[in-house]
Amino acid sequence: MSKTFPFILSIFIFLQNSISSKITAQTKKNTSKERVEEKIIQVENNLVPWVKNQDNSKYSINERMAKYNVNGLCIAVIKNYQIEWVKAYGWANVKKKEPVTSKTLFQAGSISKSLNGVGVLKLAQKKKLDMYTDINDYLLSWKFPYDSVSKNKKITIANLLSHTAGLSGHGYSGYKKGQEIPSVYNILDGTKPANSEAVRSISEPGKISEYSGGAITISQLIVTDITKKKYEDYMLNSVLKPLGMTQSFFDQPIPNGKLQLAASGYLADGIEMVEDSFYIYPEKAAAGLWTNSTDLAKYIIETQLSLKGESNKVLSQELTKTRLTPYIDPESGFGVFIKQKGDEKYFTHNGGTRGFISEYIGSLENGNGVVIMTNSGNPGISSEIINSVGIVYDWKDFYNPSIKKTITLSNTEMQKYIGEYNWYGSPVSIIMKQNDLWFDGPVKSKLYFTSDLDFYIEEKEMNYKFIKDKNDLVDGFTDTRNVKVQKIK
Repeated sequence: MSKTFPFILSIFIFLQNSISSKITAQTKKNTSKERVEEKIIQVENNLVPWVKNQDNSKYSINERMAKYNVNGLCIAVIKNYQIEWVKAYGWANVKKKEPVTSKTLFQAGSISKSLNGVGVLKLAQKKKLDMYTDINDYLLSWKFPYDSVSKNKKITIANLLSHTAGLSGHGYSGYKKGQEIPSVYNILDGTKPANSEAVRSISEPGKISEYSGGAITISQLIVTDITKKKYEDYMLNSVLKPLGMTQSFFDQPIPNGKLQLAASGYLADGIEMVEDSFYIYPEKAAAGLWTNSTDLAKYIIETQLSLKGESNKVLSQELTKTRLTPYIDPESGFGVFIKQKGDEKYFTHNGGTRGFISEYIGSLENGNGVVIMTNSGNPGISSEIINSVGIVYDWKDFYNPSIKKTITLSNTEMQKYIGEYNWYGSPVSIIMKQNDLWFDGPVKSKLYFTSDLDFYIEEKEMNYKFIKDKNDLVDGFTDTRNVKVQKIK
């Protein structure tokens, strides 16, 4: 036997094993890809609302995009602390036939508050501020004007971030391109060219949760006063870049170099595009973030890993726990809301600007989550996609729909409710269509009755009840939170 034969044989065996290993790895990769593709198809075809009635239908994503007039959206799903998949649907700009892609940028609206919370807590981590000290100790270029409403109680940064400061300024409507943009001082004092009211006390701080974009705008000024930097620069270098959110920014207006990636916003009818594609929000901490689903998923994952003590790209485990712990209100953390689903808790936030609505949710354990970003003014689809992901990925006890038994009202009874209403600041009509009552406005929703007065809609997880005046005439209706919607005529 030749002395070279064993050597040749060993080379042959090595190559054979190497090829076999590559084939096995490729097979596993293909199998994994096929499994993910199967999951995507399941998610796309299992959209369900928050309530079950006699119908119990499941919907496809295309059906619900059509129902809710959603032109474009992008989904990112997180499993086991990793992005499992990202997929885009529809158009970023309908007229130009520009499709949404995984890189398409959307206005995140109030989701900005979550990243702002990270940025403020980083300053606390660096001992630049104390979360439980009077905000005027850190406000240098402007002072909050306390009055008798606050009952001599001081507002803290913890109050600002958890919406327990008792301040006005629920949300902001933005500015068209070409309009004069107000300074943060104009916004806080309600002076021109600001189009919003002054941020002032409306209740004693530390008592209840009263959602306030105004409070978050004060925290924006605290960041700039402490760091001596532009807010967007501080957030980019201290929060977004460390999180790996390389496509995201708080600049307002959007930088020219990013315009080609920005989706155009559309109103709730899906037809009318927002003037010049989008509005400008100088209330950066409250509503100024531009981002995409992939970047937001990175934020969720880092939050989850930091909570486990396995990562500290921005915040320590201790500060992340603080951020995710409800403060005074049972759901309001620092820039997040905490939701209980079965035995598991989730951190979440949604956001809307003119023409854009988005939502994210992440589990405090098990590394699950989902991000949905849309260029739509209609809020219905996000929760249904989240429900579908929870079902398909078997999030334990996540989807527990309310079971409702609906009734049919007589034509005479339904006639009493027909009319115009002032619904959360916008006019909406209740009309008769195909023997049912419908909200007819930017959002069109069928009313499902569970009694002569009680009803719900599929699009919003809320129960409603018609109310009557002393003459037994319909005066309006209230929601679960006892907010009254007045009948106009």
